[in-house]
Amino acid sequence: MRRLHLLLLLLLVFNAAFSSDGDTEKALAKLDVELSKKSEYDKAKEQRINQLKSGLKPSARNPKQNFNVCSAIYEEYKSYQYDSAYVYAHKLLQLSNRLNDVGKEYTSRVKVGFILLSSGMFKEAFDNLAGINARMLNDSIKYEYYRLMMRANFDLANYDNDNQYAPKYIEQANKYIDSAVAVSKPGSYNSLYLIGYKKLKDGKPAAAEADFQNLLNTQKLTSHQHAIVASTLANIYLKNKKDRDKGIQLLCEAVISDVQSSTKETLAIYWLAEVFYKSGDIKNAYKYIQHAAADADFYGARQRRVQISSILPMVAAEKLAYTEKEKTRFLIFIISLTILAILVIVISVILFRQLKNLKAKEKIIEETNAELEAINLKLEEDTHIKEEYIGYFFNVISGYILKLEKLKRSVDVKLAQKRYDHIQLIVDNIQIKKERDNLFHTFDRIFIKIFPNFVTSFNSLFKKEDQIWPKNDEVLTTDLRIFALIRLGVTDSETISKILEYSEKTIYVYKMRLKAKSIYHSDEFDKRIMEIKAVEPRKNKVRVENLHN
Repeated sequence: MRRLHLLLLLLLVFNAAFSSDGDTEKALAKLDVELSKKSEYDKAKEQRINQLKSGLKPSARNPKQNFNVCSAIYEEYKSYQYDSAYVYAHKLLQLSNRLNDVGKEYTSRVKVGFILLSSGMFKEAFDNLAGINARMLNDSIKYEYYRLMMRANFDLANYDNDNQYAPKYIEQANKYIDSAVAVSKPGSYNSLYLIGYKKLKDGKPAAAEADFQNLLNTQKLTSHQHAIVASTLANIYLKNKKDRDKGIQLLCEAVISDVQSSTKETLAIYWLAEVFYKSGDIKNAYKYIQHAAADADFYGARQRRVQISSILPMVAAEKLAYTEKEKTRFLIFIISLTILAILVIVISVILFRQLKNLKAKEKIIEETNAELEAINLKLEEDTHIKEEYIGYFFNVISGYILKLEKLKRSVDVKLAQKRYDHIQLIVDNIQIKKERDNLFHTFDRIFIKIFPNFVTSFNSLFKKEDQIWPKNDEVLTTDLRIFALIRLGVTDSETISKILEYSEKTIYVYKMRLKAKSIYHSDEFDKRIMEIKAVEPRKNKVRVENLHN
């Protein structure tokens, strides 16, 4: 009798195991089908967005209507594409200022804060949200604001992951959860999700699981809401090895919801890839991490890219190793079959040759890449030498002009003493201004040869009305020449003043005046000046003898 009971128990266990595996395979198969339709869902998303955009009117006529339309467009973009969402969030800010509506301005700043945080720009998100008076927001926006602050603090705590700062962020995040729940409608998705989420963060996974399961079973959720709840619940199950299959199935549901709603700012598919990677299923891990990387790139999520880049190389390496092992196994299998049939021997030889050709091509590619890398290093070195050379050349010529001035003063003294009358004519023929102008012209011409896009790139740092363009008879203006010297590495104001024959104070004023007009702050302005690129040295070879023309 005991043996019969034991047999029945084993049958039930095996049946449950096979049933669970079957459900997981079905979930993965359904997920792959939906992933193949991703472009279709994205196309429908773009059509909705374009239809909304057609409702925009000239802002001067109806800013209030445009505010509502831009809000709708932002909602479509916010989890789809960072750049576009950012544009429309700023349009909302502009429209709220035009309407002189502080509530709308705060609402717009909350929306800007969301996409900044989604993109991984923590500091900018906090700076943008600072100073918002939550009392001036309606309940739905208050909820957005509190939930955003909650997420930002939890993200920072997760990033710091220490015993000094993380607890403070967690404490602050929990306060925002309470505030968000307080302005949510009791029994609503917003309220129930955050209550469950707080239980999870407080170390009560069983209570949180019940809340999330209740949400999935009883609430009518949008695709995006379903993805959030399913992925959160999946993480609870995945921490328990016995519930791993349930966790995978829920992650598949979350990813499917994300695909159907064209949500690119998501972690569900990354978590799914991570689960397979940790379990040794490299094939699935590689497939899903590729989708996660594509979504992060499409959205523009810096933080997601960092997360994915931490695992992608390892997955790719193991995928390559796995592929190589499979090739080897296949080759061994083919060779073993050759014992049975000549036909199989011929096929195995063909495969061997193909593999050999592939390795030869890979070797050629590796050698070509090595050569290209060496060429790139040489080009960088040549560019650096030319920049150093031009800076040095200009300092030497400037010193030469100063010596000419000293010589002229010395000759004048001798003339005053009536010692060398014939020198007066030679001295009078020395035209210091002309020499300096020629020197500047030579510098300008050579500089523009090396940096042909300098003037255009420089002016892109200013508004149109503040841009500086040389006249027809000029190559560079004084303003442009100052920053041309800076681009060459001559950053000291005293050195620049000696080269250009201005006082150090005048050079400082020139620099500060231009930086004040730039659309970028001072440090960013300096950085962008130094990022202006030179042409390839081979196309811009400057001979030394040209310097003396």
